[in-house]
This record gives sequence, C-alpha cells and structure tokens, in this order.
Amino acid sequence: KGICLITKRPTPINIVKVDYSKGAKIIDAYFEHQSTTDYNGVYKGKYIDFEAKETKNTTRFPLANIHAHQYLHLENIIKHGGIGFFIISFTKLNEVYIVDASIIIDYFNKKEASIPYTIIKEKGHLVKYSYPLLLDYLKVVDEIYFNEKIK
Repeated sequence: KGICLITKRPTPINIVKVDYSKGAKIIDAYFEHQSTTDYNGVYKGKYIDFEAKETKNTTRFPLANIHAHQYLHLENIIKHGGIGFFIISFTKLNEVYIVDASIIIDYFNKKEASIPYTIIKEKGHLVKYSYPLLLDYLKVVDEIYFNEKIK
C-alpha cells in the first residue's frame, strides 16, 4: 500500500547437503552467522527494527526466547535514534503486544529469566487484528512513537 518499507530478514544458512531424488530437500545445513532481528525498514522517515516472538505461556514471557546479540542490536538501534521494539504474541491468550525494546533490554540487563505477563500488559501496547486477520501493528507504532491516536 506504500505506507512503509518493512522487510523480513532471511536467516543466513549454509546448505551442506541436498536430496534431489524428490525435488530439492535440504538434508543438512548450518547457520552461517548470527542474525540480528526479524524485521527492519523505514516508516514516516524513521528507521524501525523489531523482533517478533511468541509464547504459549500465559503468565510470563521467557527471555530465553531472545538471543543476547538481538538485545545488543536493538540497544544500538535506540542509541542511534531508531525505533526498536518486540512484537510478542501470547498464543494461548490470543493477545499480541508491542513492547518497546528498552523495557525488554532492562529485564535482560537485570538478569531476569522472564517478564511477567502483567508487566507486558501494563507497559506494552495491545495490537488488534483487523479484517482479514491482519495484525495492524502500525496503528500502535503511530500511537507509541509518533504520538498519533489510534482510530
């Protein structure tokens, strides 16, 4: 729709062995190097970088779901004036939140194992689904980072 430019970063893998007997099936591969986050791009002239995670847990979000280099990457995004956040899905609750990366980084730096759901609900921002089952996260980004009210 031309609203923004957000791209999904591919996971860098090195393919070692492929079975061509039934098409092309990867049999053996390894990660070339650590990736940063899932998505990045530009929205309203600002650089955006974010990671999408999910949990089946209903009472907390385990920080083991996030790698140390991802915290560092998002910390640097914020340091340089970009927008960094996490989209966290509580699948059993059917709820999705945007949580500013600084909140998650703070818990990581305190060596916490997880963040209580109550904190995510309090400090995060609920993202509503829109028809046809799309996660309309840009409305919430507008409210958090551009001080525009959700319509």
